[in-house]
Amino acid sequence: MSYETYRSPFSWRYGSEEMRQLWSEARKRRLWREMWVALAEAQQAFGLVSEKQVADIRAHVDEVDIPRALEIEAEIHHDLAAELRTFAEQCPAGGAVLHLGATSMDIEDNADALRIRSALDLVLDGLAGVMDALAAQIEAHAGRAVMGYTHLQPAEPTTLGYRLAQYGQDLLMDWRALTEARAGVRGKGFKGAVGTSAAFLDLLGAENLDAFEQALSEKTGLEFFPAATQTSPRKQDTIVVSALAGLGGSLYKFAFDLRLLQSPSFGELAEPFRAGQVGSSAMPFKRNPIQAEKIDSLARALAQAPRVAWDNAAHSLLERTLDDSANRRTLLPEAFLAADELLRVAKELITGLRVDEAAIARNLRTYGPFAATERVLAALAKAGADRQAMHERLRVHSLAAWAEVQAERPNLLAERLAGDAEVRKYLGEEEIAALMQAEGHIGDAPARAQRIAEMMRSRSL
Repeated sequence: MSYETYRSPFSWRYGSEEMRQLWSEARKRRLWREMWVALAEAQQAFGLVSEKQVADIRAHVDEVDIPRALEIEAEIHHDLAAELRTFAEQCPAGGAVLHLGATSMDIEDNADALRIRSALDLVLDGLAGVMDALAAQIEAHAGRAVMGYTHLQPAEPTTLGYRLAQYGQDLLMDWRALTEARAGVRGKGFKGAVGTSAAFLDLLGAENLDAFEQALSEKTGLEFFPAATQTSPRKQDTIVVSALAGLGGSLYKFAFDLRLLQSPSFGELAEPFRAGQVGSSAMPFKRNPIQAEKIDSLARALAQAPRVAWDNAAHSLLERTLDDSANRRTLLPEAFLAADELLRVAKELITGLRVDEAAIARNLRTYGPFAATERVLAALAKAGADRQAMHERLRVHSLAAWAEVQAERPNLLAERLAGDAEVRKYLGEEEIAALMQAEGHIGDAPARAQRIAEMMRSRSL
């Protein structure tokens, strides 16, 4: 690979080799040729093309010659027509009947539908791996109490497994959206210049049109849209790209939370940091969350793709305009390559997730007693105390304890409550101490976390 000219980072840095090959120029042109073969085979069945011509076309289907096609394109300024001429040059018997009755988008859009479907299969495979890895972490930490935060302020305890289950639930929704998008992928079919099949009607007769397109559907392995213009409906791109962007949003949140929890003020989680890895060129001590930051960076770009796809669909005037063509050359491959890279990195982070039990215990010890006052208040009311009066007493004690915490002194809220004579009228010292153990105030989070993990493994929501 030359480094003397611009190369997209997606051509070598981001995404898997399998996804890159799927969206390669060579793969695209091979698929175009396969469409021409399918067309010729179907036409042979209806007497338009000879067996010898079809055999000749089929024999040269893999002989993609991009330099020759580009040479022709430089003259005629039409990439598909240039590939068609290149293919025809290679087929002395069959070249003359290639593309009979078809328009460019009969070839391109059906090939794109096959690539989109295959790319969605790769994404779903990657997502399955991420969900299985995350389910394992949810199960391992279903009952591990951690401080919960609302508005980025300490709230009540939850469990690490239940927090991870929120990401898992989002990914299950992405699984459903991507699965539905994959099931809905359709090709344009072979309907000609404006979708009316006028040229094929002249060649075959109206009575044969349905059987002809059904034969092509079976040969290409694609279901076709029942109606099309010169192109397949561009709304399909919007649905597919939006599902990819939705996946990006779920992984973005996971990575953003991980970045926050990796900061020293929390310190509870960290992404894996390899031996020899450099965190900063200036500060040798740094352990920056660069993988989580990469997820957020790529997902942020992926989030913009549905806007472009929406415009392509909405602005396709009448039977078609060409203002979608140039951007679709990058829109589709880069959306899939970004999603592919997001899944790869997310699985690595989830599998190698570091959990700092000491930091978790420290945060619970520091902030957990404040959350536990809710349990104390409920117990006081249940024992017959005035709920409003006790709420005020707990508030005053809590504010005093908070000031101590802010001054970096121990949180003595439990001791303050145990020493309050009004509180002691209703609750004993041991009962207060038990209620102030925040780790016990996690509700049914462990059971819910386990249930989400099971749903992730079965891919059901």
